[in-house]
Amino acid sequence: MSLRIVVTVKYVPDATGDRHFADDLTVDRDDVDGLLSELDEYAVEQALQIAEDADDAEVTVLTVGPEDAKDALRKALSMGADKAVHVEDDDLHGTDAIGTSLVLAKAIEKAGYDLVISGMASTDGTMGVVPALVAERLGVPQVTLLSEVSVEDGTVKGRRDGDAASEQLEASLPAVVSVTDQSGEARYPSFKGIMAAKKKPVESWDLSDLDIEAEEIGLEGAWTKVEAVAERPARTAGTIVKDEGEGGKQLAEFLASQKFI
Repeated sequence: MSLRIVVTVKYVPDATGDRHFADDLTVDRDDVDGLLSELDEYAVEQALQIAEDADDAEVTVLTVGPEDAKDALRKALSMGADKAVHVEDDDLHGTDAIGTSLVLAKAIEKAGYDLVISGMASTDGTMGVVPALVAERLGVPQVTLLSEVSVEDGTVKGRRDGDAASEQLEASLPAVVSVTDQSGEARYPSFKGIMAAKKKPVESWDLSDLDIEAEEIGLEGAWTKVEAVAERPARTAGTIVKDEGEGGKQLAEFLASQKFI
């Protein structure tokens, strides 16, 4: 039986762009370019490696987002994923992590899965809670923040590295895992992969396809919301130390005043 791997990916604003909030205090995604979250590229890479080691496996990439989010799917398909699912609905605007986990879980169930792989966090929200929320909604084990991951005989195994020690973890499939940016460099799409991605299937679903009511998600259904925002203060000029024989002493005094030494 084919190993069904679903990789959840996110289309995020380019961190190098000028990002700001819209009038409803959600991130304004219209005025900045978007891309596949870098941390999700590691999840795609690990899914592809697991599929390559398996006798029979299929990798599906799944995203929830606006029309442009298809760009993130195309990047993952050009890396080598087999097919993609895009959940798009106007009522998704403003959905928080809780609502996103609901949509993802429903879509994963509809797609069919044995293993779900996610990045450790998105590069825009950086919460890192969605994999655990999805696992809870699916009612399956979660093995998160892995720097190594493999699948063998119906079991997913991995290593989680902490500050003082490393843990060896495992769970029976079906399961949800998340991988860190230490799991291995993501492959760069080849020209052949880019051309092949254009012919790979991309299904589009909306909330009605997932039996989700509009009030369960979006700004109205969000458990969290932004109350106020303010622009980051402009950078002030730093302290300049002129070395006229006392430069070292002045530098030491400055570092001590900032409690660096």
